[in-house]
Amino acid sequence: MTVSAGRHAVDAVLLAERHVLANDVQIAVTAMTKREIIEELLSRLQRFTHRESETIVNAMFDAMANSLTRGERIEIRGFGSFAVKQRRARQGRNPKTGQLVKVDAKRIPFFRAGKELRIEVNGSDEAGR
Repeated sequence: MTVSAGRHAVDAVLLAERHVLANDVQIAVTAMTKREIIEELLSRLQRFTHRESETIVNAMFDAMANSLTRGERIEIRGFGSFAVKQRRARQGRNPKTGQLVKVDAKRIPFFRAGKELRIEVNGSDEAGR
């Protein structure tokens, strides 16, 4: 599934806000919730009611989840891509007892940020990558 979107069309989908303090490597992370995404949509497009905005956001997330469940890749130009990665079965350890435990193979969703998003998040230092 390929979704073409402008660079700023996905601003409301930002996952976290980070603040780095001078030489201290303390990072404060606050997550943007689905409710805040709905409110952002409402503030940008006042013609929608709260219920309509909620339906739009839920429909978008449902469509993305359904595509990933089918093993499809989702690409949002300027933002990034979502895909499903296959993890092999392996031997793990119970951290409490140290006993070996069988970990089954599984599929996990994976997000890779696009170049434009990386540049925006990290500043212009990333432009050369």
